[in-house]
Amino acid sequence: MDLHGIGPSSAARLLADTGDIHRFGNRDRFASWNGTAPLDASSGEQQRHRLSRAGNRKINRVLHIMAVVQLRNRTAGRVYYDARKAGGKTSMEALRALKRKLSNVVYARMLADQRRREWAGPGGQSGTTTDSSATSFNPHTDPSDNHIPDPIIRLTPHRHPRLDIEGSHYRALAKQRVIRVGQPRPEPGGSGR
Repeated sequence: MDLHGIGPSSAARLLADTGDIHRFGNRDRFASWNGTAPLDASSGEQQRHRLSRAGNRKINRVLHIMAVVQLRNRTAGRVYYDARKAGGKTSMEALRALKRKLSNVVYARMLADQRRREWAGPGGQSGTTTDSSATSFNPHTDPSDNHIPDPIIRLTPHRHPRLDIEGSHYRALAKQRVIRVGQPRPEPGGSGR
């Protein structure tokens, strides 16, 4: 079953809210976190389950939209839903089962993607490491590597380069909206009009 029915915004929501997929020990914990794990609501002889109201509702909504899109098209999700209905489930129970199945598929895909990223290393290339001469304890230095001095800090009042007036005076004129494009430059000590 693929991730049919998930768009860029839903994928971004999954990645942002889930974070590190390794924080979930297995797919059951992921399903419990996103609210697709059914809760037992049996009473006496009647055996039934209900939808959990707990969990991340945003991710639950992403999975619900995914399930609805899969039901509208000829996908593996539709086949799974039809098989559940043929097995005696109501339409809501079959939809809940499909959402749980999609939660498992999303978990497996995110886990595989995370493992592939970890294997690839930094930069997305396999075999790369985070070690570099700049970050190691003994970086290679050449005698030609000269120290570049820090820039000189200017202690004089800031002067606007185009208007040739002091910065504080310029800010005051700008607040009064006196300076407009196309007008002549104001005098340094003048009113600016």
